[in-house]
Amino acid sequence: MGSSSKKTTLQRYLAQLQQHPLRTKAITAGVLSGVSDVVSQKLSGIQKIQLRRVLLKMIFAGGFLGPAGHFFHTYLDKFFKGKKDTKTVAKKVVLEQLTLSPLNHLLFMVYFGVVIERTPWNLVRERIKKTYPTVQLTAWTFFPVVGWINYKYVPLHFRVILHSLVAFFWGIFLTLRARSMTLALAKAK
Repeated sequence: MGSSSKKTTLQRYLAQLQQHPLRTKAITAGVLSGVSDVVSQKLSGIQKIQLRRVLLKMIFAGGFLGPAGHFFHTYLDKFFKGKKDTKTVAKKVVLEQLTLSPLNHLLFMVYFGVVIERTPWNLVRERIKKTYPTVQLTAWTFFPVVGWINYKYVPLHFRVILHSLVAFFWGIFLTLRARSMTLALAKAK
């Protein structure tokens, strides 16, 4: 298992990305989301990994986030004819941050509450009203930079992968933040 086998694995991955871009991006997004959740569960002190939660997060990322990103980036490149000048990159970033970013966060919060936590809709809706603006505003503090790098320097077929890698850390951040808020509320009672 030397560097040649690693190179072969990378070459196989890149070949899959070329031959089956949607499937490869979906699987990559799902796997990274699952690993992110395992890491965040461990960091937040959960002793036994909640496998159901990990699998459901993988399904959301692989079934929605990866494919949505694939089609969104493909469409933007076609619409802007692959341009990478500063003005075009800025337009792409603004479009992403005003459309896909808020939609991703909103849908994830609904999915997490209703499907993963099995919380009644009225409680999920109240939690979203309270926390969604903060989550989205926090995302807008650094995801535009990610978008800028993505549209300016990253080839189209790697954009969803870069976003999935950043989302890996974003998921850990959100989980740890939610945990600290829950602990603070419990202490306040």
